[in-house]
Formats: sequence, C-alpha cells, structure tokens
Amino acid sequence: MPEQVAFQALVDLARRSKSSAKGLPAQVNITPHWSGVGFSLLGQRFVAPMGIISEMLEVPGYTRLPGVQPWVRGVANVRGRLLPLFDMAVFFGGRLSGQRKQRRVLILEHDDFYTGLMVDQVYGMQHFPVDSFSRETGDISETIQPFVAGSYQLGGQGWAVFDPGRLIGDVGFANAAKT
Repeated sequence: MPEQVAFQALVDLARRSKSSAKGLPAQVNITPHWSGVGFSLLGQRFVAPMGIISEMLEVPGYTRLPGVQPWVRGVANVRGRLLPLFDMAVFFGGRLSGQRKQRRVLILEHDDFYTGLMVDQVYGMQHFPVDSFSRETGDISETIQPFVAGSYQLGGQGWAVFDPGRLIGDVGFANAAKT
C-alpha cells in the first residue's frame, strides 16, 4: 500500500506541474548575419571579412623606406613584429582624408602575409543580414572595383565588401618597389 500512496503522490504532482507550466516561447525566425569590419576610404564605406582582419589600431610611429612606391608608408614595430604600412588612399590614386586622429590601420594576417592598411576611419564590427547581399558594388571608383566583391545594405546605407584576398594577389600591390 505505501507504494500506491507514493505513486499517487507522484501522479498528483505531475498533474499539478503540467497545469501550471507555461508554454514554450514562440518560434522566432532568426536571420543569419555576415560580420565584417567597417571602415571608410576616399569618402566611401567598406566592410572587410572578419577572418582576415586580425586587428585595428591607431597609426603607429613608423620608419620610412627608400626606393618604394609612394603608397608604402614604411614599417612599424608592433609588439616586436615589423608591420609594413600601406596608405590605401594613395594606392587607389587619392589621399587620406578626415582628421589624423581618426585614421586607423587594419592589420591583415593571412597565411604568411602580415601587413597594415591605413584607412580614413574604422567603424568597428558591422553585422548584415545575409539576404541583403548584392553582387552590385554601387558607386565605387574604377580603381577600387577589382577589390570589391559586392555590397550589403544596412539602414538604407550601402557597404561595399572589400576583399583583402584580391588585394594580396594583385601584382601592382605586390610590387612595392619603385620602378
């Protein structure tokens, strides 16, 4: 008999738990997002993939190098590593704009490639719904077009997707020596 009393107590407890339990939360459709580092260059907004940009920092002190292209700013010592610095605005035929205090360096680290790209300003991480991606690059200058893989829209603003892999593979970028 004590077994039946214990069993009835458990049945009663289960019934009361079910009657006072709340339902599961409503199903919410979650839109997948793509994330990148937002920055501006030559008055346009870009975003670069998170996997290749390893760090963002203020423009460090650097040593100029002789016999290099004008867009090669020099090398900087960043935590014991020599970081080549490239002025991306000059590489694309313009010049950095905005205040000097806003300029930043995006550090690319991919395989054995380690370099710093100087840009006008960095906006930090940006997240875009993947369904807002377009192969269209918008109003990007012709010199930058080969390095852009499409664009995202966010809040009515277009962000061109800058592809550092295309930059790394570019013959003009790889040939930093003056000719």
